[in-house]
Parts: sequence; structure tokens; C-alpha cells
Amino acid sequence: MHLHLLLLQPLLLLLLLLLLLLLLLLLLLLLLLLLLPLLLLLLLLQLLLLLLLLLLLLLLLLLLLLLLLLLLLLLLLLLLLLLLLLLLLLLILLLLILLLLLLLPLQQQ
Repeated sequence: MHLHLLLLQPLLLLLLLLLLLLLLLLLLLLLLLLLLPLLLLLLLLQLLLLLLLLLLLLLLLLLLLLLLLLLLLLLLLLLLLLLLLLLLLLLILLLLILLLLLLLPLQQQ
């Protein structure tokens, strides 16, 4: 009877060890199941942050494009103003020539 128990002892020890390992594994699984929503939430938060950053970048790009368009419009306006000024100068010159042509016959008389 004693010999029988002695033979069973390593087997019982192994069984106990296996049970302990199984318990540890179950505990680890439970911990993982508890941490999984947290990890998923963290991942979701990270993705949301990335999306927000991308949106911000897009907004900045749009702002830059708008600024560039405004600058182009300003340049066009300046060019138009310059053209108008040139036209005015040409008109003044033409009027001066006309005046000179009108005054020339008067001077010869």
C-alpha cells in the first residue's frame, strides 16, 4: 500500500503541476479578455488621432491653396491696374498729340 502511494506521488505531483499551469493559463486568458477592450479602445483612439491629424493637414493644405488663389487674384488685379494706368497714359499722350496738331495750324497763321 505504501509502495503504491510512492509510485503515484510523482504522477500526482505532475497532475497538480498541470492543474496549476491550466489555472495560470486561464488566468492569463481572463486577463487578456479584460485587457482586449482596453487595447482595442487604445487602438481606436490612435486611429482617431491619426484621422484628426490627417484632417488638420488637409485643412492646412486647403488654406494654403486658398491663400495662393488669393495671391494670384491680387496679382491679376495689380496687372489690371497697371494696364489701366498704361491705357490712361496712352490716352493722355494721344490728347497731347491732338492738341499739338490743333495748335500747329494756329501758330503758322
